[in-house]
Amino acid sequence: MQLPLNRRELFQAALATALSRKLLAGAQVSPAAPLSKLAIPGLYRGKVVAVEHSGSIIAGRYQAEPVRQMMRRGMGDLTGAATWADAWKQFVKPGEIVGIKVNPVGQPQVISAPEVLREIIDGLRAAGIPNKDIVVYDRYRDQFYQAGFDKWLPAGVRVSNAVGSYDAIQLDIKGYDPEHYMEMALTHPGHNSVEARRSYAAKFITREVDKLINLCVLKDHQSAGITLSLKNLSHGLVNNVSRSHSTVTLNACGAFIPAVVAMPVIRNKAVLHVLDGVKGQYHGGPPSNPKFIWEHKTMYFATDPVALDHIGWEVIDAKRVSAGMKRLVEDRPDQYSTYVHRQPEHVEIAGALGLGVWDRAKIDFKAVKLA
Repeated sequence: MQLPLNRRELFQAALATALSRKLLAGAQVSPAAPLSKLAIPGLYRGKVVAVEHSGSIIAGRYQAEPVRQMMRRGMGDLTGAATWADAWKQFVKPGEIVGIKVNPVGQPQVISAPEVLREIIDGLRAAGIPNKDIVVYDRYRDQFYQAGFDKWLPAGVRVSNAVGSYDAIQLDIKGYDPEHYMEMALTHPGHNSVEARRSYAAKFITREVDKLINLCVLKDHQSAGITLSLKNLSHGLVNNVSRSHSTVTLNACGAFIPAVVAMPVIRNKAVLHVLDGVKGQYHGGPPSNPKFIWEHKTMYFATDPVALDHIGWEVIDAKRVSAGMKRLVEDRPDQYSTYVHRQPEHVEIAGALGLGVWDRAKIDFKAVKLA
């Protein structure tokens, strides 16, 4: 029997409905599609597994064997599967093309690491996905190759990018799919065309892959507050993203990020999120700044990006406080982080839209220490 809602739960439900209506009133997603059983928030709604290993990084270098152990324990505890292969088989099956979304933005210090990427590829192969059906992707070709991702891949694994290089306004839709877009009343100043109000999904996500593994990093972001699993999707899979934070005062990441992730083609295909927190950055992002990088020595596993990002936000805030800094929502601009108001609330808004569990009391968080 379903119990009646208490006053707090009624308030939270009303807030979620109001936020959802407000956001969707200003945003349109095309085309609609039914959600699959693996669609965000996925098979394990509200569940996050953290695995720590003190030997995962030594003298600034990732250690392959501890990372291997962390990956196997994390995937096993997330899925409950008895074997490495069985864990991955919950998300992919032979015959599918599987993409891996990496993050090169914080190069050279805080990017998706080769040791982690190789373990994901190994897991996919264990589930019956051959190298030729694995595609490693980031939006900009030049950043991808500058980070060296291509040099880390086993023979046969393919690469893909949406466009060649960064463009400040990003309205060219070559490399993007005109049938899949998110439209909202948000543009760069001086731009008011239909294209300026839309962000189109990359052909990579709409046409090239059946499933997506999201390999994100643990990092602060001066406009979005944090750049973890949600933002790795929202700002890596569509064009015209700079309108979300075009100036230090015109910042709409709070609404933009969940609106993009809610696109059916993204929500249906992003089936697993692996957050690499072996190294992290707690201030001055998105570019890497050695002054604020620390060795966290922990990796996180989830199908629910909202729950995952809530935990990651807590981790970054705890590090900031321990370093004598303010929490993200209390912070003010400085020489390293210039935006007037960061917007980590994109995580809560994503929860209100049904993209995952925001309520910390309802997040099933398991922390494991291997060594």
